[in-house]
Formats: sequence, structure tokens, C-alpha cells
Amino acid sequence: MTRSELLHLYPALASAPVAVIEALLRPEARVMLPAGTRIFAETEPCRGFPLVIEGSIKVVKTAPNGREMMLYRVEPGDSCIISSSCLLGHTAYTARGETESDVALLVLPAPSFESLMSDCSDFRDFVFHLFAQRIAELMELIEEVAFHRLDQRLAKLLLVRGEGSSTRDEIHTTHQALADELGSVREIVSRLLKGFATQGLIALERERISLRDRQGLQALAEHGGHFGPHASPA
Repeated sequence: MTRSELLHLYPALASAPVAVIEALLRPEARVMLPAGTRIFAETEPCRGFPLVIEGSIKVVKTAPNGREMMLYRVEPGDSCIISSSCLLGHTAYTARGETESDVALLVLPAPSFESLMSDCSDFRDFVFHLFAQRIAELMELIEEVAFHRLDQRLAKLLLVRGEGSSTRDEIHTTHQALADELGSVREIVSRLLKGFATQGLIALERERISLRDRQGLQALAEHGGHFGPHASPA
């Protein structure tokens, strides 16, 4: 990676000391991780600030009963606010980070992070902007979990995932992955998906969902359906 490529993704580093940039650009500073790799886990200490160059990381919270909910994703140009808060507060991680795809990242060591937060206003603004952005996203997530039925949230998720796919109307995923993202369990999500399929909203195949009626899914996302009490947040 070149200096210009790094600054294109992370322009807040433009005013960082030359030594910090040079250290990040050394070949040995680049970390390559395959999909499904755990990067950090709850209660582990944070040793650095990750800068994602390629791929995507999901940050997940696990409940004592084993259920999980995805809090947010970290993609190129982003970073992880839980890592930031751990470094600022000298605390351990409170969630798990795992690669969703093959990932390339650079790690800014804790001493360099603290120095930049103290002396580099652009970098400090970048970190605080991430905090504001993630807090807004988490507030939206809390609102959805607290006030929206699960069928509404699932319909919305399918529409969002469909927009993000290369074919727009085909989503390559599993029922378990959708349940994890919604903070629910696979059995309930599978039952709702079968209900959607019965209504002609989607078609189900192995690890693939085809969107057949986007308008119907949008109406469901906005107003909810009639799947009974099991469609409530779970």
C-alpha cells in the first residue's frame, strides 16, 4: 500500500507524524485474515486501533443465553468504536469482532493512537465522528428491536441486503446469518421466511433468497404482517 492509497481511505491521517505513516506502510504492518476469523472477543484487552483496507468485519454482542446480535460492520475507511472506547478508557472489549470476508487491515498501536488523539485534531475529529455515527446507528437498532415486529425488521433487512447484492434481487445468506443480524433465533426467522414465501414475496433456495415482490416487502416493512405472536421481537 502507498501513502496516497492510505490517505485516500483515511484522510484524517494526512496530518499524522511521518513516523506513524511510515510504520503503517511497512509490509509487516499489513494483516491478512480469512473470512470467519475472530479478531477480538469480549473481556480481551485492546492492543491497537484497526484500519480496514479491504473486506468487512462484523461486531457482535452475545447474550448469556447464547443469542447474538450484530451491532455494526467495519468496512474500508471506517474503524471500530468499541476499539476506540477500549483504548480511551483502558478497558477490555465488550463485544466480538469477526471477519465477514477476507480482510486486509493495518493496526495503529495503542501508543500511536493516544498520541494522535492528543496532538492531531483531524484524527481526533475522525474518531469522534465515528462515535456519533455509530451511536446514531445503535439508537436506530434499539428502536427497531423495541418497537418494531420481527416480521417488519426481517422484511426491511431483506430489502437492504437485496439492494447491496450484485443481482439486486438475489441474496446469498443463511437463515442463521439473518437471525444473528436480527438478534433472533433461526427457527423463528425460518418460520417467517416460509410465510413470506407462501405469500409470494420471496422464493427460498439453499443459502439463497430471491426477492419476488419488493413492493409487498416494503409494505410489510412499514406496516407489519399477520403472522401471529411469534412475529414480535425475539
